[in-house]
Amino acid sequence: MASIQRDPEVNVSAATAISSESQPSAPPLPLPVMFRLGLFQMGLGMMSLLTLGVLNRVMIDPELLAIPATVVGGSLAMHQLVSPARVWFGQLSDAKPLFGTHRSGYVRLGSVLFALCIFLAVQVVWGLGQSFASSGWSLATYGWIALAALMFALYGLCLSACSTPFAALLVDVSDEHNRSQLVGIVWSMLMVGIAGGAIGSAVLLRGLDPENLQSTINRLFIVIPAVVILLGVIATWGVEERYSRYGSRSTLAGREDQITLGTALKVLTASRQTLIFFGFLVLMTMGLFIQQPVLEPYGGEVFGMTVSQSTQLNAFWSLGVLAGIVVTGFLIVPRLGKQPTARLGCLLVAISFGLTILAGFTGEPAMLQLCMILFGLASGITTNGAISLMLDLTAAETAGTFIGAWGLAQAMSQALSTLIGGALLDLGRILFPSSPVLSYATVFGVEAAVMLLAVYLLGRVSVTEFREKTSRALTEVLALELEG
Repeated sequence: MASIQRDPEVNVSAATAISSESQPSAPPLPLPVMFRLGLFQMGLGMMSLLTLGVLNRVMIDPELLAIPATVVGGSLAMHQLVSPARVWFGQLSDAKPLFGTHRSGYVRLGSVLFALCIFLAVQVVWGLGQSFASSGWSLATYGWIALAALMFALYGLCLSACSTPFAALLVDVSDEHNRSQLVGIVWSMLMVGIAGGAIGSAVLLRGLDPENLQSTINRLFIVIPAVVILLGVIATWGVEERYSRYGSRSTLAGREDQITLGTALKVLTASRQTLIFFGFLVLMTMGLFIQQPVLEPYGGEVFGMTVSQSTQLNAFWSLGVLAGIVVTGFLIVPRLGKQPTARLGCLLVAISFGLTILAGFTGEPAMLQLCMILFGLASGITTNGAISLMLDLTAAETAGTFIGAWGLAQAMSQALSTLIGGALLDLGRILFPSSPVLSYATVFGVEAAVMLLAVYLLGRVSVTEFREKTSRALTEVLALELEG
């Protein structure tokens, strides 16, 4: 399942530029250019679909490569575990222009590099699958596992090399009055990319069988990344040169943008309320992403879906997410409030996983598709409610640092979730060797329980206590960090 989260770097950058002043010579960003910038984020959605919506199915499926789910989850998680590197890439793009620009050059070069890395990673996957089939857990197989982990880590580094400067570009070309509009458009196009990638991949994967598996998947991992590179060029062409306000960013914004993982953890544990909310965010993230590496294999093994059909589950899910975001913003939050909305979303996610388990006993693909729409809707409600609450639980004077810390923590939690999801499936297969439904139910059941724990922690969050005690604690932590 492709990733649901908003690009945390978009949120980080948007927040860190709160104190920025507009550069008089730069014209305001027109709406058509906002949508053009969103093309790159749409491309990132398509890439997410390839790795967590297609490749995971091919690797885990017993009738295809039959690689243990723990190995698959661990390998795929590597591209998320290197996410702290985006801090360095953000600082690099600040300090050293590339091809005459601070952001666009990194976006284009990074796109080419991650396209190359993901294709090479797929070639390693073929070797890994063949090694498991021929010699099992041999020394050669361990070598292939290490190489796969390395390739996905390099892929993640290349993603960071282009996505962080792109997020910074969004800040550079926008002002406070239109920044939220720009971020909303760009994030929505991420979901469009996931849905479009699911449909496009499904077309390219028609007729897939074990005989033509390698050639078909290789073609997919050439065509889609090539399209993403083209989208990146179109999205950034001439934008930075005409609309950037980079030169007017304040010193404070620059310092807040240079957050490290160590600083993030200190900020997130600075007081009782930040620690509670940090725990909620970690559990909420895990409750959304533990199923990420196993959902498409579930569609294939339990519902008899082809790779093409299981890939389309992402389209149903992403449409549900978009509907959830819209309904939450216009109807639910105004009526219930932010904290009750987040609680409602978490409960609905847990319920949707229960229904996903029950759908497995029917074996009807239409039931799974319906569950994916419900899961997407619940995920959209959860995400909107949690982000809205997070903004209330942010000290204005440290906004960029706090949200930056949240973004890094969420990325690391998502990586851990991908690994746990694969391990739980292998555990389920050990516990229920004759029941694929119950094997996958182990994953979905634990995920639902994790989301209920998130609801418990959410109930202990107090906006009033945060505003009374946390602002001072955060300021003291950051003062010590800057002095050091």
